[in-house]
Amino acid sequence: MSHFSQIKTQIRDLTALQAALTDLGINWKPGPQAVRGYRGQTFNAEVVIEQDNGYDVGFSRNSEQYELVADLQYWQQPLSVEGFIKRVTQRYAYHTVLQETERQGFQLAEQEQSQDGSIRLVLQRWSA
Repeated sequence: MSHFSQIKTQIRDLTALQAALTDLGINWKPGPQAVRGYRGQTFNAEVVIEQDNGYDVGFSRNSEQYELVADLQYWQQPLSVEGFIKRVTQRYAYHTVLQETERQGFQLAEQEQSQDGSIRLVLQRWSA
């Protein structure tokens, strides 16, 4: 019986996910690579975060989005699972907005992070 839990996310873009993890200071490895679990079980993922206890956390692509994959009994991150996903998702959204607005010809003019963690972006686009 597998001990891996798969938690759905709204993450669809691998590059933005990797940038979000980097922003948060999380060391990750690109996949495909095995996420290590209970009794030597593995699960293939596109992003793997190794933990000191020998059990990994990963992000695996399903048909629509990336899922967080881990044996939650051995979770060893500084935040709870929910807090971790929330933090990663916020940084992911930040990078997704920047990628999309840049594609549309906008540039980041200013950004401000509030005490509540929200981020205010000011974008500009020059037209001829």
